Amino acid sequence: MKITFLGTGAADWKIQKHRDMEGFRRYSALLVDGCLLIDPNPNVPDALETFGKDPKQIRYIINTHTHGDHYCEETIASLQPAQFYPMEPGQVLELGPYTVSAFRGNHATASCGTVHFIISDGEKKLFYGLDGAWLLYEEVASIKREGVDYAVLDATVGDLPGDYRIFEHNNLNMVLEMKKTLAPYVKRFCISHMARTLHDTHAVLAEKMKAHGLEVAFDGYETEI
Repeated sequence: MKITFLGTGAADWKIQKHRDMEGFRRYSALLVDGCLLIDPNPNVPDALETFGKDPKQIRYIINTHTHGDHYCEETIASLQPAQFYPMEPGQVLELGPYTVSAFRGNHATASCGTVHFIISDGEKKLFYGLDGAWLLYEEVASIKREGVDYAVLDATVGDLPGDYRIFEHNNLNMVLEMKKTLAPYVKRFCISHMARTLHDTHAVLAEKMKAHGLEVAFDGYETEI
């Protein structure tokens, strides 16, 4: 399973204002094997062009929630004939070679209900948990029961202490605590969805997380799991 991070930023990154900044991040989105897209946000067409990905290869589109930095109807329309599959917590879909399981995410301001995903191609399993704070019981139980090869965790808040956003987003201490707990069941960990105003530069953040065995995603980052 090959994954490409088309975007790794939170909602405070604006493509019109910030794309010339060092370490620019688009809104968070992930492409699996070039054909399964997670979160069809407004920045996806730009990312596909920038990173040389063929939009015509995309066949399946799923969405964590409908906040504007994760969902855009115009993007979905531009990727037709790819099919969009809205999912609810507890739902399992077979999408071509993939089994996609949806779990309720801890992201209260998404009134539509945020979901996280475990995606299996029969050999490898990917956990994708953006947006959200502490992982909830059902998804943790599934990770412990079946194991995961690669877990992508929300890291919106950075190191800022006493920030109210920890009730629906992770800070880095929360990520590290979950990693310690889930390490027996997860082979590799990565963080994404970094807020522009709440983090150091990518280089500083990556060096800091390297000591903890955590990968820090960046736009265009590709890895095989």
